[in-house]
Amino acid sequence: MKGKEVRESFLSYFERNGHKRVKSSSLVPENDPTLLFTNAGMNQFKNIFLGKEKRDYKRATTVQKCVRAGGKHNDLENVGRTPRHHTFFEMLGNFSFGDYFKEEAIHFAWELITDIYGLDKSRIYATIYKDDDEAFSLWKKISGLPEDRILRFGEKDNFWAMGDTGPCGPCSEILYDLGVSPLGHENCSPDCECGRYLEIWNLVFMQYERKESGEMIPLPSPSIDTGMGLERITSVLQGKFSNYDTDLFLPIIEEIEKIANVEYGAEEKIDVSLRIIADHSRAGAFLITDGVVPSNEGRGYVLRKILRRAIRHGKLLGIEEPFLYKISSFVADMMGDVYPELIPAMEYLSGVIKSEEVKFSATLNFGLKKVNEFLKDIKGNTLDGEKIFKLYDTYGFPIDILEDILEEKGIKLDREGFERELERQRQRARSSWKGEKQETVDRVYLEISERGETHFVGYETMDVEDARVLYLIKNKEMVKSLRKGEKGEIVLDRTPFYGESGGQVGDTGFITGDGVVLKVLGTHIPVSGVNVHEVIVEEGEVFSGMVVRAVVDRERRLSTMRNHTATHLLHAALREVLGNHVKQAGSLVAPDRLRFDFSHFTRVSEREIEIIEEIVNKKILENLKVNVQIMDIDEAIESGAMALFGEKYQKKVRVVSIGDFSRELCGGTHLKSTGEMGVFKIISEGSVASGIRRIEAITGPEAYKRFRLDELILGKFESEYKVKRENLLDYVSSQMESIKSLEKKVKDLLLKQASFYQREIENNVKIINGVRVAFGRLDGMDKNILKTISENIKNKIGGGIVLIGGEVDGKAILILNISKDLTGKFHAGKIIREISREIGGGGGGRPDMAEAGGKLPEKLESSFKKFLEIISG
Repeated sequence: MKGKEVRESFLSYFERNGHKRVKSSSLVPENDPTLLFTNAGMNQFKNIFLGKEKRDYKRATTVQKCVRAGGKHNDLENVGRTPRHHTFFEMLGNFSFGDYFKEEAIHFAWELITDIYGLDKSRIYATIYKDDDEAFSLWKKISGLPEDRILRFGEKDNFWAMGDTGPCGPCSEILYDLGVSPLGHENCSPDCECGRYLEIWNLVFMQYERKESGEMIPLPSPSIDTGMGLERITSVLQGKFSNYDTDLFLPIIEEIEKIANVEYGAEEKIDVSLRIIADHSRAGAFLITDGVVPSNEGRGYVLRKILRRAIRHGKLLGIEEPFLYKISSFVADMMGDVYPELIPAMEYLSGVIKSEEVKFSATLNFGLKKVNEFLKDIKGNTLDGEKIFKLYDTYGFPIDILEDILEEKGIKLDREGFERELERQRQRARSSWKGEKQETVDRVYLEISERGETHFVGYETMDVEDARVLYLIKNKEMVKSLRKGEKGEIVLDRTPFYGESGGQVGDTGFITGDGVVLKVLGTHIPVSGVNVHEVIVEEGEVFSGMVVRAVVDRERRLSTMRNHTATHLLHAALREVLGNHVKQAGSLVAPDRLRFDFSHFTRVSEREIEIIEEIVNKKILENLKVNVQIMDIDEAIESGAMALFGEKYQKKVRVVSIGDFSRELCGGTHLKSTGEMGVFKIISEGSVASGIRRIEAITGPEAYKRFRLDELILGKFESEYKVKRENLLDYVSSQMESIKSLEKKVKDLLLKQASFYQREIENNVKIINGVRVAFGRLDGMDKNILKTISENIKNKIGGGIVLIGGEVDGKAILILNISKDLTGKFHAGKIIREISREIGGGGGGRPDMAEAGGKLPEKLESSFKKFLEIISG
């Protein structure tokens, strides 16, 4: 059975058994800073298990993209050296959210692996939690396994928990006897870790909630979470001991063989490199497609490490030119039918990887220079751990390459010292991630959610006359009323107020009733289906059950709608001009502006900005109709609607179409037609992270204000300087050239003026402890002139120490210049820091050149005196 068939058979089987086929979520977990990467199938369902979210299905099946290459789950160093470790892998899973439980889960698993996959029943074992008698009985009844092949293990192996508190429960693992121990064991048992008994599937029975006290309370709706690695089960079904020998990897390895001109299976060292490149090319392709870009922190750092490890192993195979981008493109082409998001991203991910390959080649060359520098100062025959860590961490120099180089020179590595430094870095990284705690939903909102959803009617109206107050909240507790002057929150049975989500800010406005006026300061959605209004009571007292009128600030909402519709036009225009690799990476839709972050690896040129603006404004002039349809998610995607990776969608989704130009899944509020926007203007473009660009823009009245201001400025230029606006740029350029020319003439005159004082300083050189020392004062000169003079004097006197001070615009300046041959004894930066205190300031610099400033020019003579004391020792 081919890998594709294994994947599809799993999904089809569970679909036939009432499960909803759910697409893999992004490798970047949505709203979960506790996770570096999605590392299990249940990640996208976490809020359902925690009761924070409801969906329109209770059974689901997925093939989830996963990465384990950082944080708690990190398989990176083992990849390629073992048969089954990977950075990127696919997790097959079936889930029940309070629907079926142990009996059905065990039945489904047994039927699939024996009837569909055809595994040999005599080689299957089941493990259970030591106290789970129910699971023991069910396995015996459903599978007919003898008791000696249903094994009990403790909490370490067979009890699962989401965290220290929260959902947890026993689990049951399915093992398959491969028949042979890779370590040569003859009579080992399933608890042996030699690799003979392979875990292929884990069934988690979520039946308890663990409290902070440690007490475990039965969940009202027990759930099921299972996970089976596609690569593992495929290796079993294809009779391969190593995952890398299956058709999931061999085509990739064969592609690398062609480039490297080597043969897989000829030599273990070569095989390791081939396996690492094959694995890492998959991880790189999927991570970049899901919006991660190489950087020096967080997820980007892990991606960079994966890519550079693959590049390095390419060099070990003798590949000198960039190659990994070709392999990752091959991966995208090979897996694009299952993960269609890879295809439009091919050009982009190739560009990102190729750029990283070029940069890393320079890093390797630079690193070699640093190695040689460190070896000059080495004492004995061991390179100390701090220097090794600096090479590794600061310069990205691979340790195994360093080890090879030093071995040739007969030098050892201080491994212990390096590991010590590495552990310190890990501690810092862990502290950094611990600092980003996941925002928890307050219990009061969960209670409201459990009582039923509130209804948002803001797509149709901004004014609801007969809304009913369901709940009042103050300090995260439900209250019966709110009085004048009090701040709190209010939940209505139906509301026109849009709750902040999807990048769009929440509505403001007023809620009024019988003698009551509440100002709505904002609206948010802490739990799906619950719109919460932040209010201050301006008049009267509001009670639960009261009938009120809810009115949105119309002008503010319309401005927000202009910017939201503009965001969709901008997104489509960016893809048209820059390419289909452009993906939304974040947004802000506010009344006064819009901000749009997107994936793109280079600066957007002025000409590209101009074209993008022209396209959007053309679509505004065409007055395209904005259509909204409610569709099934699959139907929407098939129709060409763009979905954002990382976003979670219900079965039914809103599809916002703008003519034939843009089609996106979106829950925000929009205009009826593009003409209502008026005009669109980009005000800035820049970088916010490696591979992520940001555009800020304005529309409607805000854009008009901007144009009006520009017109006033241009008009003043025209009237003041008698220059037509079409000639303004040439005029300003010529004026700038004139200013530069005049500044140079002034500088030359000052230097001539200073030459007299320079000669005076040169003629008063002192010899202190065998060192030539010159100092003096030159007022009215800027620091650049003083630097030039100090350098001239130092050269004129044949080297030494030169201190020049002066007063400029009522401030004191000090410049200290020291010959490089004296920097071992005197450090300019340290000396200037000390003498700058005399002028009431501070400074610093290099060992050979430093500068300082202060607010007490009258104390310059004191700083000279202090300088001489330091030089004299």
